[in-house]
Amino acid sequence: MKENRKTYDRNFKEKAVQLSYERDNISQLAKELGITAPLLYKWRQDCQEFGTGSFPEKGKLKLSPEQEKIHELKKKIKRNRIRTWYSKKAISIFSKGVPSITIYL
Repeated sequence: MKENRKTYDRNFKEKAVQLSYERDNISQLAKELGITAPLLYKWRQDCQEFGTGSFPEKGKLKLSPEQEKIHELKKKIKRNRIRTWYSKKAISIFSKGVPSITIYL
């Protein structure tokens, strides 16, 4: 049977990292928090590398501020390409003209 992974919310991770910088014995702190010391070290490393984007919500990317900006700009470019494609398609459809409709009574 597959063992479920335990997940921790963002506030818990941030407070654990903050406490780890205030304490000398990280292994003892990890035991008190009910986590492993390597996990706490990983969270610290993530905080140093990604800053405020360290602990994203489930399904979101873990990005540094620069990477986040690049990601947002790529999304805007993609959105604009789609709009341009639809505009060109609409122009080609409407430029053909509307066929006349004859109504027989």
